[in-house]
Amino acid sequence: MSTASSYSDRSQQPPPGAGVRPQQRGVPEAVQQQIKIAVHQELIKRMDLDKLAEVTATRSGQAQLFSLIQQLLVEQGIPLSGMERDRLAQEVVDEVFGLGPLEQLLKDPTISDILVNTASKVYVERRGMLEKTSITFRDNKHLMHVIDKIVSAVGRRIDESSPMVDARLADGSRVNVIIPPLAIDGPCMSIRRFGNKALEWPDLLRNTMLTQPMMELLRGAVKARLNIVISGGTGSGKTTLLNALSSFISEDERVVTIEDSAELALKQEHVVRLETRPPNVEGSGAIRQRELVINALRMRPDRIVLGEIRGEECMDMLQAMNTGHDGSITTIHSNTPRDAIARMETMSMMGDIRLPEKAIKAQIASAVHLIIQVSRQADGSRRITHITEIAGAFEDVVAMTDLFVFEKQGLGANGKVRGRFKSTGIMPKFAEKLVACGIELPQSMRDHVQEI
Repeated sequence: MSTASSYSDRSQQPPPGAGVRPQQRGVPEAVQQQIKIAVHQELIKRMDLDKLAEVTATRSGQAQLFSLIQQLLVEQGIPLSGMERDRLAQEVVDEVFGLGPLEQLLKDPTISDILVNTASKVYVERRGMLEKTSITFRDNKHLMHVIDKIVSAVGRRIDESSPMVDARLADGSRVNVIIPPLAIDGPCMSIRRFGNKALEWPDLLRNTMLTQPMMELLRGAVKARLNIVISGGTGSGKTTLLNALSSFISEDERVVTIEDSAELALKQEHVVRLETRPPNVEGSGAIRQRELVINALRMRPDRIVLGEIRGEECMDMLQAMNTGHDGSITTIHSNTPRDAIARMETMSMMGDIRLPEKAIKAQIASAVHLIIQVSRQADGSRRITHITEIAGAFEDVVAMTDLFVFEKQGLGANGKVRGRFKSTGIMPKFAEKLVACGIELPQSMRDHVQEI
């Protein structure tokens, strides 16, 4: 998505927090909205949209357009300060070529989620905490105009007959929209943003998501081609951790990724990316994850990375892990490692393969080696709370052994979660497999404790 930027024209970047606009003391907001509408209409009269698109293709053209809008603002005859004129000019440019009021939020790298509850209520998540912004849309019609821009850019449509849609912005951010009659108070939109730079292990260690010995264990598990399930709630950091784990995959391996909405950013060269397809207007033509998993088995993958297990594809993934496609990684929504096992059992029963519960438990115990539980803490930080080994199935129960845990100890004076990462002192059963692959775990791992 390319938009003209007054900041770039002045070799200046917007300051952090630019998305939360302070209340203007000069011209009232209602008058500013009227000015923007008038300037927008006059701009379209003087230059057709095709020419406008050509003009903004170059930096000099952007500067010319910005100057033209400022000139139109002067012609309105309303006294504006230089700062107000620059801001209004930028907002007009955002309205014509971008996503209107959302543009300044999308330029703020500290914002991870943009939540439009109604045209007059816009929230953001910054550093794990929600806050309300002063950003508003003129009305529901204005919000629907921005929504139409987003969904039409990916060949989708949204109306009363199809009131829910998932889409993706040009920068990879995931968008979900729901409109009336399903949304009672007006159109709602959620934008899950993904940074331009994926977090790497030094970042995760610095953010105390885990500790160095925990990272070394996970590095060995990936290199030894163990099958790993990352479990956690929404926004807990599952995809971030999956991206980081993928960095340990050898460049010599062929990796096939399967996702509902493409979010993974694997850095290996030999990666094939697959994405599901929703049904068309007639309700047909959908391609589900299960079909992509089955197809991926015919593509000679060394590893399969499934963005998230959601349904009946779970059994196909387990069978793939059990039939030579070891080293596979996936994520699942659940609150504990034990819940993750229960969810996999339930989802395996959703398909047309009717297996007894005992057989499904045996499949899970045989296929999955590690479950990594991630959790979003009260202060917005993310932590790996459990690294759990699947030790087998005994008497209809999947046996599990915690290798590392995070013990929460309360809140500090600054509101930050206090606790400690602790090794349980148990060496994993797969340690021999690591040794066979030339990976040796340090003995210090048995008594590792780190306070945060």
